[in-house]
Amino acid sequence: MRIKALIALLMGFFFASALAAQQPAATPFVPPPLDPENTLVLDLSTGGRVTIQLRPDVAPGHVERYKTLVRRGFYNGLAFHRVIDGFMAQGGDPKGDGSGGSDLPDLKAEFNALPHVRGAVSAARTDAPDTANSQFFIMFAPRFSLDNKYTVFGRVVSGMNYVDAIERGEPPMNPSRIIKASIGADNVAPPTPAEVAAVMAAHQPAAPAGPTLLPIQGGAAAPAPAPATEAQPAPAQGTPKQQ
Repeated sequence: MRIKALIALLMGFFFASALAAQQPAATPFVPPPLDPENTLVLDLSTGGRVTIQLRPDVAPGHVERYKTLVRRGFYNGLAFHRVIDGFMAQGGDPKGDGSGGSDLPDLKAEFNALPHVRGAVSAARTDAPDTANSQFFIMFAPRFSLDNKYTVFGRVVSGMNYVDAIERGEPPMNPSRIIKASIGADNVAPPTPAEVAAVMAAHQPAAPAGPTLLPIQGGAAAPAPAPATEAQPAPAQGTPKQQ
């Protein structure tokens, strides 16, 4: 009986393996074809080009706004001013501190079913829902707690390694920048090394001035005391928003 049971077991393994071999292999995820008119291209200072598929089917107002600003050249040279490892990289602020936006009116929220997965591109806003304007963030990792609270309007389909290389910090000491932003249909060439160098040089922080000296008795001099500054509250961890 034991021999018969063993033979039956071996036969079962054989037929199961043969059946599995006949099944088609799992198909890897392939993004749908890109529509050049709804493709956002970011040439980053981290070394390459990021391609983002925009989703006007679920966020038409946001897609139209970001395309308008891109074609104005609004994003060229702007920094990623708030970058949290394992979470997201936020940019699109001309002031570079999280408080700025464009001269266009704020957008009406278009919360949708697209999840905040790795590579998702979503609109930053204040605590009020209808305050997205020009800022956006790209997810390093899933954060589903943001779903239906922020408007996802696209997703990175190539070049995510250049997003991963964005300098971390709140703000970063040497922030990564968008060298050039364009729409796929406009066929804008990638920036040359000289263009990249020019953009980065234009945004280098000014060299710190030497200490101001105050005269004291005896003819010697002492450094002036640093002015007192009010401590600023840190942004809430896990909440990509404008200040």
